[in-house]
Amino acid sequence: MTNFWKKLNKPFFCLAPMADVTDYAFRQIITKYGKPDVLWTEFVSADGLCSVGQKKLMMNLKFKKNEHPIVAQIFGSKPENIKKASALCKKLGFDGVDINMGCPDKSVEKQNSGAALMKNHKLAKKIILAAKEGARGLPISVKTRIGYYKNEIDIEWLKNILEENIAVLTVHLRTRKEMSKVGAHWEFAKKVVALRNKYAKDTLIILNGDVVDLSDAKKKANDSGCDGVMLGRAIFGNPWLFNKKFISPETSEKLKILAEHTTLFDRTFKNKKNYSVMKKHFKAYVNGFDGAKELRASLMETKSAIEVKKIVDKHLRSE
Repeated sequence: MTNFWKKLNKPFFCLAPMADVTDYAFRQIITKYGKPDVLWTEFVSADGLCSVGQKKLMMNLKFKKNEHPIVAQIFGSKPENIKKASALCKKLGFDGVDINMGCPDKSVEKQNSGAALMKNHKLAKKIILAAKEGARGLPISVKTRIGYYKNEIDIEWLKNILEENIAVLTVHLRTRKEMSKVGAHWEFAKKVVALRNKYAKDTLIILNGDVVDLSDAKKKANDSGCDGVMLGRAIFGNPWLFNKKFISPETSEKLKILAEHTTLFDRTFKNKKNYSVMKKHFKAYVNGFDGAKELRASLMETKSAIEVKKIVDKHLRSE
């Protein structure tokens, strides 16, 4: 099995996996207007994929060939289910499997998953081993944070993960306790890279947190010496974020993309996902121009892509 990570030019730039954001519909829009070097799915529960609820969760693992390379992100605390879920990801044709060990969501942590694994190093190691066994050759990666309550770069957490010889380690440069209430600690970036150099020279390091655009990502990569940079919130309302030939679009183009995005979401997830998921995108697409507030208010009242298109078309005609 070819490890696609080794073929990427460095530094490379990735889209962060975000629940109810980086779904199939949004990834298709991003792929069309500014594809990153690597895409991730939303995270999916390994336990759920091994239960009667699997069919419902499969929509979160939907992707098209034009999204390669794409990594499936899973979470869980039961090694056997991680193994089965990883095997499923291989069967579905993903290029890699990523294990979430940094999500601070309380419902995830109650399952001893996500950020909770930072407090259980032995279990984290078992989960990585299980993923490797299930994925049978697919590269395994881990996304985590610099610590739970405090910065633990110089202590045990990242060292323990690196010792498992994973393909990639993505580090969000905040602690779990900090959530997103403080700025990302890019002052620690070089320490993460140095730790990799000491314990796992073949593991690639991706850093994440408060990266505003591609130019900022390149600077942070050069300054830190990391292999790749992951961008997350900067993608909101900006599907051309990774487009190297980016030219700031006219408001009319942004609104047309909004309608296109909503139509694809509706077509893909009707009666499967709550339409209100799209409303966070409305807020991001519709701002910074005359009449944006009123247009946004109208869009927030919609219940379908048809309504959105009518409102957008009417606005464009009145310009």
